[in-house]
Amino acid sequence: MITLRQGKAKTILESSLNSAFTAVETYNRPRTQFRIENYIILMIIAWTKLFHAYFHTTIGERYFYKERNGRYKLVDGEKKAWELTECIKNYQNNSEDKKLTESIIANLKFFIGIRNKIEHRYWDSNSLDILIFGECQSLLYNYENLIVSLFGNDYSLNTSLAYALQFSHLRAREQLQAQRDLLSKDMQDINRYIDKYKTDLSDEIFNSQEYSVKLIQIPKVSNTNRCDLSVEFVNWSNLNEEDKANYNKLTTIIKDKVIKQPVSNANMLRPKDVINAIKEKTGVEISQRNHCDLWKAFKVRPETNATSKFDTDTKYCIYDEAHKDYLYTIEWVELLSVLIENHGFNKENIHTNCKGGINVSDYIVES
Repeated sequence: MITLRQGKAKTILESSLNSAFTAVETYNRPRTQFRIENYIILMIIAWTKLFHAYFHTTIGERYFYKERNGRYKLVDGEKKAWELTECIKNYQNNSEDKKLTESIIANLKFFIGIRNKIEHRYWDSNSLDILIFGECQSLLYNYENLIVSLFGNDYSLNTSLAYALQFSHLRAREQLQAQRDLLSKDMQDINRYIDKYKTDLSDEIFNSQEYSVKLIQIPKVSNTNRCDLSVEFVNWSNLNEEDKANYNKLTTIIKDKVIKQPVSNANMLRPKDVINAIKEKTGVEISQRNHCDLWKAFKVRPETNATSKFDTDTKYCIYDEAHKDYLYTIEWVELLSVLIENHGFNKENIHTNCKGGINVSDYIVES
């Protein structure tokens, strides 16, 4: 365990803790705008500063980037420190007995990907909440466990928080609306990212509490001791094998069975769905003929009578062998929407504009 005295490392660690406290306070205010987004960004900062404090005590200032000439790389006049991804890599390479588990790393990488998306778009917090509550809870628990293991109980969050993230306050009607919002065009990108990330995880990591906390709310039957807490949290890692077996029996009775199963052609669109999505996004309606002209011009798929059905640009289109037809991606909708919104394409001029073909590189969608 590292003992900190007054100095830069302690200042960095205290800044990390302040970010974590603010993240939890923000999450637990249900009416706060950008609640989930701010929680994620602040927790990323908290984790990054936690690693910086550790590196400052173990390797000095070598966690700052340097130019080829040996001078520190500067951003706005300040030395550029390792971002979280680089911190994880170097921590795993340099730490001897407190390495992060694969589940913790998977949780962190999940939120790095989410952070990169939410910085550039607006998401509905309630919709995100029902998708990633378990991951949010693990992000906080893992932070708490690492900071205590590295620097001791004096830096525990538990001494300052009554309890961590509140259970979702969404009522059934609000949950239903949030689930509908996940299908909206604004949420499709992040929904697809989350689905793919979770599907690609191994069962061991997916089921780990370090990746995503699974909570079951059970009414507690009062006993004779009136001083007992009305809410009691059980730390799984502190249970003996017999207690774990009893809890597993209980959860088997009351929990829904969740089976991870890859879905074929998830989030892929038929031509009519592409047309509807474009109309919803831009307000402009194009025809099936227009759509045909566009895929021919961009050469995203072969002609109907072509021998090689699978010769597609998979970023925009795939061949569905089971149904003998072509399906299109969200990226295809985004590309066509750019044509309409930024380049004046419409139902009347698409056929003329598509004559002779079009270069995709001229209309790349900026992320």
